[in-house]
Amino acid sequence: MSLDAVKLGKDILAALNGSLGDKWPDVKDYGEAEAKKLAQTLVMIGTLTATGKINKEQAALHLEMQKNASRMVLMTVEGLGVLAAEAAINSALGTVKDTVNKEIGFVLI
Repeated sequence: MSLDAVKLGKDILAALNGSLGDKWPDVKDYGEAEAKKLAQTLVMIGTLTATGKINKEQAALHLEMQKNASRMVLMTVEGLGVLAAEAAINSALGTVKDTVNKEIGFVLI
C-alpha cells in the first residue's frame, strides 16, 4: 500500500483552504484536524481493502462516515453552512481522488 497519509493530508488541507476562502481563518484549526482524519481514513480503507478485510461497499461506508463527521465539524463554525462544508469536503477529496482510486483498484471517491 503506497498511500501516504502525510501527502494526502497536505493535499486535502490545501483544497480545504482554497475552497473555504475568507472563512479559512475561522476554520483553520478544524480544517487541519479534519484533513488529517480524512487522510488517515483513506489510508486505512486502502489497507483494509488490500488485505481483504473490507469490500467495496464497506470501504464506501467508512468514507461516508468520515465525510459526515468532517462535515459536522466544519458546520460548527459560525456562518459556514451545509453547502460550503459539502463543497469544501468534495474539493478536498477531489484532489486525492485519482491517487486513492488508482491505489485501491476501484472507484471509491
